[in-house]
Amino acid sequence: MENLLEIKNLRVVYKTERATGQALNGMSITLKPGESLGLVGEAGAGKTTTALSILNLLPRAGHILEGEVLFHGKNVLKMSKKELQNMRGHQISMIFQNPLTSLNPVFTVGEQIEMVLRHHLHMKPKQAEERAKELLESVGIPAYRLHEYPVQFSGGMRQRVGIAAGIACNPELLIADEPTTALDVTIQAQILELMKLLQEQHKTSLLMITHNLGIISELCENVAVMYAGRVIEYGSVEEVFAHPSHPYTRGLLGALPDMEKNQERLTSIPGTVADAQNLPEGCRFHPRCEHCMEQCRSKQPYPIALNHRHMVECFMYEGGDGQ
Repeated sequence: MENLLEIKNLRVVYKTERATGQALNGMSITLKPGESLGLVGEAGAGKTTTALSILNLLPRAGHILEGEVLFHGKNVLKMSKKELQNMRGHQISMIFQNPLTSLNPVFTVGEQIEMVLRHHLHMKPKQAEERAKELLESVGIPAYRLHEYPVQFSGGMRQRVGIAAGIACNPELLIADEPTTALDVTIQAQILELMKLLQEQHKTSLLMITHNLGIISELCENVAVMYAGRVIEYGSVEEVFAHPSHPYTRGLLGALPDMEKNQERLTSIPGTVADAQNLPEGCRFHPRCEHCMEQCRSKQPYPIALNHRHMVECFMYEGGDGQ
């Protein structure tokens, strides 16, 4: 099956007058039509930068040094302004992490959803308004609030408005950047069910960015674990969760409470997240790794296939030299 999305060896830096941060360092993933992929990792791993790169929405300080982002085989990074406008919100849609900055304060929430419908689906004003009401109700907001402004909503409700706008055009690819962070557990479950339904009905591909491994296990088929701007472990959710192979992945899963075990303390990963302005040589995780070997300090491990559904970057699983 042809890939819907393919990111190849993407390298992104953020440059300011004072420093340069290496956000992505050879990021590579693929996503097939209808597939759901979870992107997990600590803050600063490069998850949001990956999402913004897919839409070619990097801030001014962001610079792409190398790599491609292919959507239906076409490089998004070389698209014209008009092509990007037609793609964003229609073929690829994103639910942003902070709804306060993604919603325009001078337009009503209804106007902001209707703009998407009228621009991409060419709906008439009345038709767009009725569809916007349906979308609001689908995320738990009464239709009568259509004509209110973002400032009149709580943080959780603003997030739901962002989700309604994101799914308005039934996109081929939905990028969800921590979409349920500000929601209570009841609405969170409702939103996750809505995303499942969208996938089933329209075969929408989903890129779920989250720190919540429970959401990944509930919603995604495959998972990519990121650290310091690279995917260090990739595979099916079932395979990775049952047989975590990278020391970092083991640490993430070990930090989760297990209701079937009597644990006094949860496992913790020593040290701090790699500093993007001063990344260590070799394997980026080696300063925090209890299995660190001499070659880890100087060489970058390359991807090793453990089986057809599971890949890991770690010297513990290969006998050759890193690249």
